[in-house]
Amino acid sequence: MSWYRPILENLPEVMPPTQKRLSFKEKLKWTLVVLVLFYIMGLIPLYGLGQNALQQFEFLSVILGAEFGSIISLGIGPIVTASIVLQLLNGSGLVKFDLTTKEGKQTFQGVQKLLSFFFILFEAFIYVMMGGLAPSQGVSPWLIIFQLFLGGIIILFMDEVVSKWGFGSGISLFIAAGVSKTIMVRSLSWLPGPTAVAGVTYVTGAIPATFQALGAGDPQTAGIMISMVLSTIIVFVIAVYSQSMKVEIPLSFGRIRGHGIRWPLSFFYTSNIPVILVAALMANVQLWARLLQGWVGAGTGVFAFISKNIIGQYAGNTPSSGLVSWLSYPNIPQKIITGSFQFFPMDGGFWYAVTRSDFIHAIVFLLFMMGGALMFSIFWVQTSGMDAKTQARNIAASGLQIPGFRKDDRIMERLLDRYIWPLTVMGGLSIGLLAGFADLTGAIGSGTGILLTVMIVYKLYEDIAQQHMMDMNPVMRKFMGG
Repeated sequence: MSWYRPILENLPEVMPPTQKRLSFKEKLKWTLVVLVLFYIMGLIPLYGLGQNALQQFEFLSVILGAEFGSIISLGIGPIVTASIVLQLLNGSGLVKFDLTTKEGKQTFQGVQKLLSFFFILFEAFIYVMMGGLAPSQGVSPWLIIFQLFLGGIIILFMDEVVSKWGFGSGISLFIAAGVSKTIMVRSLSWLPGPTAVAGVTYVTGAIPATFQALGAGDPQTAGIMISMVLSTIIVFVIAVYSQSMKVEIPLSFGRIRGHGIRWPLSFFYTSNIPVILVAALMANVQLWARLLQGWVGAGTGVFAFISKNIIGQYAGNTPSSGLVSWLSYPNIPQKIITGSFQFFPMDGGFWYAVTRSDFIHAIVFLLFMMGGALMFSIFWVQTSGMDAKTQARNIAASGLQIPGFRKDDRIMERLLDRYIWPLTVMGGLSIGLLAGFADLTGAIGSGTGILLTVMIVYKLYEDIAQQHMMDMNPVMRKFMGG
């Protein structure tokens, strides 16, 4: 398998810093530079774009860190898709990487980058050729594909810049940036919305729209807006509270008697990674359904059968059949307020009741989120060095050991195994349940988006507080609680 190694070794990359430790100011500078560039690129439209059939997928654009119709229409989709494919291949044993060695990790990262290049080009081609981002008359589709490819490459390297020179990862940063912008616009914007309700054109922001609805004598719309704001606050509070759940393992310094620390293991052991991967997987399925439906139209054949009966199709902007109808979540509070919530309607037979029941729909959606989060949580532990063996080696290298036990990596590994695998399973299931519940509440910016953003910002805060508390500005240090 050495034939592809020269390709991996010569892939373009962002050079890592030469110094061992970057200062807080240096990391902050590069993080802000990438964030500003991300927002600017989201405002640059694709030259020669005609029909934009993807502009109504606001939720998908938030999760994918994209702005459909702009040069970053692909967002982080190709990067996350490459990660999903590689983890599934590695987890199933079809392709095996020795992630216990430095060479194995470098190979894994190189293959992932190579796959990212492939998916950037592939998705750009599919978006254009299947009518998602169609060129205007007289414009070559290859011009649109080139712009999408260029934007995807820039996003890939911006992610690498943040990972090596900034805080956290670019993928997390772009998701948090997109969700934050959506929450601000959908909460506070005074610009008129695209549709009218009962002859009244309400503003985009939920808070001003509440007062507008009350002034227009429309309590139902006001109730929907209030439920969106309250749901957002509730999801935010639950997400913040869940971050404090940890298991602490007491460790001692072998050569210094009486001194020790507690090694914290978060209840959400794999953090937000499983939810990012599940949400990206769902977003890709829904995008493929829309693109395939537009491509096959009302035709016949294998692809038409797959579109209509397996992946599913849309009626307007609403999923109406197949897999996408089950992966889209009902807005429970809004349905209750409008009186359209269906628990289990038996007036059309059992199968009609199952397919039309909002209750069954919500349960299936929750089970998918939990199962997907569990699967990716297990795969992530195996591929990212978070398993018990690697953690035991890291702890031993720090000069720490378990009080009352001799210093042995195998003993440490057995002890950590008692915690890591239960936390991987329970944390994966719990974060999937929390993300699914958050989506069902109809929160602004999507429940999954809010959950991801809170976890990303909290993790960022922990990393900064742990690594840079002493070298930051005194005002910033006080703000961070130092």
